[in-house]
Amino acid sequence: ASEYMDVEIFRDGYQYNLRFERGENVGGLRKQEVKKKRTGTRIKWKPDLDVFTDIDVPDEYYTEILKRQAVVNAGLRFVLRVQTDKGFDEQEFLYEEGIVDYVKEIAGENFLTPVQYWTGERKGRDREDKPEYKVKLQVACCFSNRTKLIEYYHNSSHLEHGGSPERAVKQAFVSQIDAYLKQSGKYLKNEGKISFVDVEECLILVSSSFSTQTSYENQTKKAITNKFIYDCMTEFLKHQLEIYFIENPDDAAKIAEQVLINKRSRE
Repeated sequence: ASEYMDVEIFRDGYQYNLRFERGENVGGLRKQEVKKKRTGTRIKWKPDLDVFTDIDVPDEYYTEILKRQAVVNAGLRFVLRVQTDKGFDEQEFLYEEGIVDYVKEIAGENFLTPVQYWTGERKGRDREDKPEYKVKLQVACCFSNRTKLIEYYHNSSHLEHGGSPERAVKQAFVSQIDAYLKQSGKYLKNEGKISFVDVEECLILVSSSFSTQTSYENQTKKAITNKFIYDCMTEFLKHQLEIYFIENPDDAAKIAEQVLINKRSRE
């Protein structure tokens, strides 16, 4: 058949091979022992024109996906080879320090505060009657008055609609910056408190979380709804911001000032 999918998997000292044609497994699972200890998966795939109406996928689709994967898998090199008339065009994606390097790249030279990187692990449950699970949190952020960007990733997937991590970031950043503004008497008399709109105008933040249990908002998997991820991430970020402001009073003052400028110009 001209349309097929070949899957080759190396793990536990074995090589496994599967072939699919028209969605059916052809020839069963083949398994053989291999001398060299290696792991990984190789997939060869040729789309079926009866199933796919359009197979002209733009290169940007692949470059965007691979770049995002490089961002959340620190130190892992991704190579995209695209065949042309003259041979192959190669593009490499590698972020040695993952989300930190990515935030630095976006901020460029024009940052207000240097990049902060916070990481932690938590255990908990969404409800009393639900099983306990583990969450790993990684956040890189800085403030800028030139550029803004916020991106959320979970289990290596880009969450275009955020969900729990986005709600946590909004809650924590507004709460901590507002507390700082009150403590340092920066609000004018009778002035209303800041909102997240004022913060995100000058924030570059990339969050990459992982959990052993994930509940998605719907099939498209663009947002997650875990209550525990929201709770632990909010608490985690509030704590990190509080320490950051105490240890870096100059940064705290710059951030507070910029957020107030944003708020007053919005009002």
